[in-house]
Amino acid sequence: MIDDDNAYLADFRARLDLPGIIDVHTHFMPERVLSKVWSYFDSVGPLTGRSWPIAYREDEQVRLKTLRDFGVRAFTSLVYPHKPEMAAWLNDWTAEFAVRTPDCLHTATFYPEPGAAGYVATALDRGARVFKVHIQVGDFPPGDPLLTPVWGLLEDAGVPALIHCGSGPAPGRFTGPEPIAELLQRFPRLRLIVAHMGTPEYSEFLDLAQRHAGVYLDTTMVWTDFSEADSPFPVAEHGRLREFGERILFGSDFPNIPYSYGHAIQALERLDLGTDWLRQVCYRNAAELFAISWLGFGSSARPQPSA
Repeated sequence: MIDDDNAYLADFRARLDLPGIIDVHTHFMPERVLSKVWSYFDSVGPLTGRSWPIAYREDEQVRLKTLRDFGVRAFTSLVYPHKPEMAAWLNDWTAEFAVRTPDCLHTATFYPEPGAAGYVATALDRGARVFKVHIQVGDFPPGDPLLTPVWGLLEDAGVPALIHCGSGPAPGRFTGPEPIAELLQRFPRLRLIVAHMGTPEYSEFLDLAQRHAGVYLDTTMVWTDFSEADSPFPVAEHGRLREFGERILFGSDFPNIPYSYGHAIQALERLDLGTDWLRQVCYRNAAELFAISWLGFGSSARPQPSA
């Protein structure tokens, strides 16, 4: 593990000549929602099944400063509903959060319900740049007919959905690669970011990326000591990590991680896939996907959409 995250991450950015790190998988939520999420982890809920201490259990402003001090220059506010009539007000919160937090990529979400297309269209009009979908927690099939107009809207807009669809840490009724393969057959231009590299169905989701140019994968928790103990990534697939280096994005799951932030970067370095691969994963790929340009560098620098 790392003794000083700030020093390690500053050295990492300097060695790779990176203007910063873009983290596509971070959680900022209304406080009462986040408190319930933390309580779930504290209780060793059935989807985790193991001790999961929250490493960054701080108030919002402290968490924001922590990310910025780590050199993170853009991040998300991933929220997800677990029942109807929740997504729209979460989207209201994330829209307001994006206004007051300009280094956050405006994030939104949805749930299979009659009004979903309407509030997704509203979120897009407001400038949402990524949507979070949690098949496991929401317990719904991605091909639910109520979501047909939603996927059509996202496909036409070219706005990606970051989707937790792998069967880790515990399988759900609708998790796994098959429902996603069916979805992509219906919406072949859809951009999907598969969370956690599709843990534990790593190979199957890499197969999907091979067949669909709009499929990306995020590194969230993968290759860390915590995940390798439970769902190790197959060494035989390391060659394909190079093959899909332009479609792998760094994600951390901050603040809900049971280890230090720097360890997530250290886990990538240990793969020994080279500095250019690390530059792509930790910055360049997300900068291109979200059309991010940079106005200077430093604690006050903020990402801006490219013209």
